[in-house]
Amino acid sequence: MLNVRIYIQDRLTSFRIILLSFVFLILTGAILLSLPIASTTEGGVPFLNALFTSTSAACVTGLVVYDTATKWTLFGKIVIMILIQIGGLGVVTAGVAIVTFTGKQVGLVPRIVIQDAVSAPQIGGVIRFMKFLVTGTFCIEAAGALCLLPFFVGRFGLPRGAGYAVFHSVSAFCNAGFDLMGVEQQFSSLTSCAANVTVNVTIMLLIILGGAGFLTWNDLLKNRFRLRKLRLQTKLILASTAVLILLPFLFFYFLEFRGYSGIERLMLSLFQSVTPRTAGFNTFDYGQMSENGWLITIFLMIIGGAPGSTAGGMKVTTMAVLIISAGAYLRRRTDVNCFRRRIDQDVIHNAIALLTLYIFLLLGGTMLVSNIEGLPVLPSMFECASALGTVGLTTGITTGLSVFSRILLICFMFFGRIGGLTLGYALASSVRQNTGRLPAENVSVG
Repeated sequence: MLNVRIYIQDRLTSFRIILLSFVFLILTGAILLSLPIASTTEGGVPFLNALFTSTSAACVTGLVVYDTATKWTLFGKIVIMILIQIGGLGVVTAGVAIVTFTGKQVGLVPRIVIQDAVSAPQIGGVIRFMKFLVTGTFCIEAAGALCLLPFFVGRFGLPRGAGYAVFHSVSAFCNAGFDLMGVEQQFSSLTSCAANVTVNVTIMLLIILGGAGFLTWNDLLKNRFRLRKLRLQTKLILASTAVLILLPFLFFYFLEFRGYSGIERLMLSLFQSVTPRTAGFNTFDYGQMSENGWLITIFLMIIGGAPGSTAGGMKVTTMAVLIISAGAYLRRRTDVNCFRRRIDQDVIHNAIALLTLYIFLLLGGTMLVSNIEGLPVLPSMFECASALGTVGLTTGITTGLSVFSRILLICFMFFGRIGGLTLGYALASSVRQNTGRLPAENVSVG
């Protein structure tokens, strides 16, 4: 019995536990959503469509084959919201949080898993940080719901409006992009709120707070917002986030939405620069957007949010490290430095590996979807990028995709939420130590 336990502990690494926990959550959600009580369809929806919806919710994506408001019953909507909440926090984090708040002790293995799940720099204090994460999540979501309450109550009445405010707050903070506005027009997302400042600002703030990650906010609060004392990762996240909001905003404002004016133009431009960072809400029909707008959005979707956040994608730190490394190389610098700190070579290698992996998956998936569905390349790439980045934005082709394309998007959503490195470490066998090094030989590049 002892040998079996040691074998399981050796094989079941923290990365494999994270992977298996998401698989379990997705399958549980799919079973619940396929029940007749979960949908308005007599006899329940097909299991593949339930699996697609469950994956999209648990991986906080937002791609849907059914309109969330009209297809699912109250039970189905509650299941989706719970999947979003658990998926946003992380299955392991949510599970350990329940155990911790009951007063039970947490062992070493769960602490290691939480450290890997939230990308914590060290195992010490990880339970304290987990409590901060869970408490902060509920407080921010409650504040967001209160801000959204007047709009939804005024539109749908008190009972339904309150429920809608909570649902959209959870969905926005977890960067899921699920909405219930289909009661007015199916698959409309927040297009009817394009000029509503309160709704736009609240949703955008929730997206940014969730996408920045609690490691970032914990660092800011710990150092009382004194920039010099912040960790390098926090500085990279804040700087990259600001740039990735400002530059797309200028493009959308001066080129994409020239036909609009006043506050609506401002809100449209700002919202469409924030939401591709794995959020999935939209206040503009992406089917009507220009191809240049699609390309900008695809780029933002692949980058995603911050490590240890509710967001998916390649992560802003990955792109920042790649750009800084390229700059150092062009200037013939031996070390890659940023904010008076040196970036380790292993970090640069991981960033290059992730970029390569995402490019190959994006291009491969685009070609498959385009050929199988007979669709143009750019809409197919938009859909694949949306799934890989766990965003949920679409040009309107999701509901018409074949079984193969839906399975492909399910795999992409799962990969995007788990992360390339986590999936790689989970599937890899135990690390073998190198006993020697092969001879080096020069290769010309560039």
